Amino acid sequence: MSKMRILLTGGGGMVGRNLLEHSHIDDFEVLAPRSTELDLRDFNAVSVYLEQFKPELIAHAAGKVGGIQANIREPVGFLLDNLDMGRNIVWAARLAGVKRLINLGSSCMYPRNHSAPLSEEMILKGELEPTNEGYALAKVATARLCEYITREDASFQYKTLIPCNIFGRFDKFDPAHSHLLPAIIHKIHTAKVDNNPSIEIWGDGTARREFMYSGDLADVIVQSIKNFDSLPPYMNVGVGYDHSINEFYHATAAVMGYKGHFEHNLTKPVGMARKLVNIERQSLWGWKPKHNLQEGVEKTYSYYLEQHQ
Repeated sequence: MSKMRILLTGGGGMVGRNLLEHSHIDDFEVLAPRSTELDLRDFNAVSVYLEQFKPELIAHAAGKVGGIQANIREPVGFLLDNLDMGRNIVWAARLAGVKRLINLGSSCMYPRNHSAPLSEEMILKGELEPTNEGYALAKVATARLCEYITREDASFQYKTLIPCNIFGRFDKFDPAHSHLLPAIIHKIHTAKVDNNPSIEIWGDGTARREFMYSGDLADVIVQSIKNFDSLPPYMNVGVGYDHSINEFYHATAAVMGYKGHFEHNLTKPVGMARKLVNIERQSLWGWKPKHNLQEGVEKTYSYYLEQHQ
């Protein structure tokens, strides 16, 4: 029996690279062109590629991503690049007759400043977080395009997974581009090597975030491909609990053996007070992550050391 042919966008990014090393990825024939081979911002190039290779399913994991500093600094790029990539791959897929597509959204799509867990029905029900609004708008538009295509013709099933914050192997650790947890790992490692007795935390450290290990996101994507028909049109992917920024620093320091103390800089931006996704649909669908925070940090720090020796 021939394997299902899948097009994976973003194969060179963190999500894509974790997916490509998943233990069951060889169950599929995976096409994973890098951006130098296929520029998703070029609609004609995307259309030609789909007509040539005729994938049976597309997993759209490509995107311009970055932490709070990058999003504040480059809102135009985060809006336009992600909007162009999402629109092009989804619409070209529809025109090429690709019947199944899994779109990777983001918890940034949800309204800001909700203390309760964020459920899938809450998209477009409130103001977005200003610090990453451009990125969020692009993600919302792509998810809605998927929904509209399915609404117009149910033979096209285009579905969106909405993961919580992700960290892990193949992450970005440069402070100018990194998200919270890889930034913490880099800061603590640098302080440890330099024998720095203290580390700065932006804000008072009480903001809460949910983080899932990247290998677990790869696993839910594999399960979504294998069990595509039962996958809901929108489904959050998360661990179901969150931690304060202070707790992330202390947990990471414990894994890395850092003995210093932390100082808070109250002049720095911190983003939303809390962002936790509701995982009821995920639980009913029958999937849960395999790694806790400590295990994820241990694997991520091992990868960090491999890259910085």
